[in-house]
Amino acid sequence: MVRISDLDLVNGLRENSRVTFTELARQFGVTETAVRKRVRKLEESGVIRKYTIEVDMRKLGFQVRATIGIDTKPENYLRTIDALKRMRTVSCLCSSSGDHMMMVDSWFRDTEELSKFVKSLEDMEGVTRVCPAVITDKIK
Repeated sequence: MVRISDLDLVNGLRENSRVTFTELARQFGVTETAVRKRVRKLEESGVIRKYTIEVDMRKLGFQVRATIGIDTKPENYLRTIDALKRMRTVSCLCSSSGDHMMMVDSWFRDTEELSKFVKSLEDMEGVTRVCPAVITDKIK
């Protein structure tokens, strides 16, 4: 009997979260019931937390994507995170180690909008450094 690994199943769903259980079963040589039960188990255990979509933001009028490293004074770190979580412009917010304390991923209609956003970050109380990097192309 062929066994499908959790990682194989998760990767199949990451590739296309709308793929049917029947199609996944065919791809992995198992029954649709086996796939359905495994997905349910992954959902219940918290491995799969949600299903989402990948959007071509350029087709919605956003031409500039930036990943922005942000550093703060330690006493302002949590307050800054709370403020960033409330901003619609921020599509992804991560705490990080290395060059920056946190990383923000955002889309902008143009470079002027990006510049205004960067300025607003620099003006936040306790922010010590803002380092934007414009993403030119998503490769994978």
